[in-house]
Amino acid sequence: MNLQPVKILVVDDEHSICELMKINLEIAGYSVDMAFSAEAALEMPLEEYSLMVFDIMMGEMSGLELVSRIRSDKRIADVPIIVCTALGNEEPLVEGFSRGADDYIRKPFSMREFVSRVRRLLERTGRQAKTEPKRVEYETLSLDMELKSCTIDGEEVSLTKKEFDLLCLFLSNPNKIFSREELLNRIWEANTYVIDRTIDVNINRLRKKMGRYGAMIVTKQGYGYGFKKDI
Repeated sequence: MNLQPVKILVVDDEHSICELMKINLEIAGYSVDMAFSAEAALEMPLEEYSLMVFDIMMGEMSGLELVSRIRSDKRIADVPIIVCTALGNEEPLVEGFSRGADDYIRKPFSMREFVSRVRRLLERTGRQAKTEPKRVEYETLSLDMELKSCTIDGEEVSLTKKEFDLLCLFLSNPNKIFSREELLNRIWEANTYVIDRTIDVNINRLRKKMGRYGAMIVTKQGYGYGFKKDI
């Protein structure tokens, strides 16, 4: 079962940074549009976005002014907003919050930290998924998303949180290979140090617990992991 991806708008007049944020958010499973100025952002269908990211220092119209414009529009006044700044002083951030920003991040920042902040803000505001299934299933393998439980043939299988999250990701996107970087961005928190061996250990443990379905959790050498149906 594929979830409808959350749609995010990134606005920054530095094209390279904008594109880097887009790439990393897409790796994490989000749909992303870009605008390279506040004026261009205001021409976009803003009601479609579940979260927006604005750089504070832009050309004619600043990111702070853009925050104010969004908060004054009743159609989109409650959309979560993250502001970014390379400035060392606190005044722009304080002003950003006073105008209605929900979170901030200082440049330069790690992309894992950035994606983690986006994910936490979406979860906090109840916008992490457009449609959240109660169950994700394949044949007699079933994940209950509310109870966070896994069963095979009706028998419960004990999984750690990471194992459950990995299996949920794989079952929700069958026949898709996820790179190590994608798994790190989606499953592990930004402040967690993870080596390749950590991912391997979690995958191998999960395979052993899945019984006859374990062989469907495949490794594509040099690419990553996934759940391959009908092998």
